[in-house]
Amino acid sequence: MIIAIGCVLGGFLAGGGHLGVLWQPYELIVICGSALGTFVVANPMNTIKDTGKATVEAIKGSSPKARDYLDILGILYTLMRELRGNARNELEGHIDNPKESELFKKYPKVLADKEMTTFICDYCRLIMIGNARTHEIEALMEEEIHTIMRDKLKPSHAMQSVADSLPALGIVAAVLGVIHAMGSLDQPPEVLGELIGAALVGTMAGIFLSYGISAPLAHSIKVTREKRVRLYTIIKQSLIAFMNGAVPLVALEHGRKTISAYARPTIDAVENETMGGGEAAKAA
Repeated sequence: MIIAIGCVLGGFLAGGGHLGVLWQPYELIVICGSALGTFVVANPMNTIKDTGKATVEAIKGSSPKARDYLDILGILYTLMRELRGNARNELEGHIDNPKESELFKKYPKVLADKEMTTFICDYCRLIMIGNARTHEIEALMEEEIHTIMRDKLKPSHAMQSVADSLPALGIVAAVLGVIHAMGSLDQPPEVLGELIGAALVGTMAGIFLSYGISAPLAHSIKVTREKRVRLYTIIKQSLIAFMNGAVPLVALEHGRKTISAYARPTIDAVENETMGGGEAAKAA
């Protein structure tokens, strides 16, 4: 955004323009106010709130890091080891109340994500029951991940809709400015020129706010959210491999391979994490 705004304003100044001409607050009120109004009309309140959260995540670059992947693989290894070696009643307390579980407390980042913790616990509970078929669990996981993805991408779609509307709203502001200028045809040329210039700023602002800010931000939200939902695929692949008879470390490899090569932890890093018991345990 700094590069985009800097180049636009810098190029305008380099061409002999004056920044004061671009400051047309009433044009911005028409454009931004109407864009905000259409955004509120088009989306339910939970999407509006989530769009604010998603915007902050996109600006801060809150995509999963290597530490996040290791935490997910670490808690999955711990749970699969418990499922493999202990009785059902010994694990039920951890699954039913993860907030008080010593297993989950070793991975505070995972525990802080309530949706992901619930996802893990729900399918571990189904595995404990023992009657579910692997292909049925896999289909159920895929359907739930699809639902999660659809919900997580709603802010991106909402922001993209705003971006699509901004050029037209800029034209609305420009037309209103021209109407105002037409009512001042009896004024001197310098006054009339200032009014027409103000109207044209509305067109420029609408287009720039769309293609220079809102559309790139919508795409950034989409990329960030898709990477976060990818964590659920890691969980799915690991648990399905475990249900098919793989030992915990091998099951983790099924999940690790779904991580992008740019951020995928090495096998040695995963082994060190799982054998060490998590970041919190190491710190303790």
